[in-house]
Amino acid sequence: MAALSGEKTIAGFSSEFGVHQTLIYKWVRKLKESAVGIFSGEVKTEEARKEKDLRELHAKIGQLTVERDFLTKARGKR
Repeated sequence: MAALSGEKTIAGFSSEFGVHQTLIYKWVRKLKESAVGIFSGEVKTEEARKEKDLRELHAKIGQLTVERDFLTKARGKR
């Protein structure tokens, strides 16, 4: 946010915070690209999307495990 304010140059922030200029430029670009969606709740961050995918995969693994166990037991009762 400080880089967007225009108080200092990117080089100034880079030396103040000990972060490479390229990284600051990437952060600023990413914020500008997704700011509207972030504040409106429409765009999810990459991390949130990954967490959602992981939860869905864990749910699917659980479902398949239950199905496998059920079928294994059903087959063994014959």
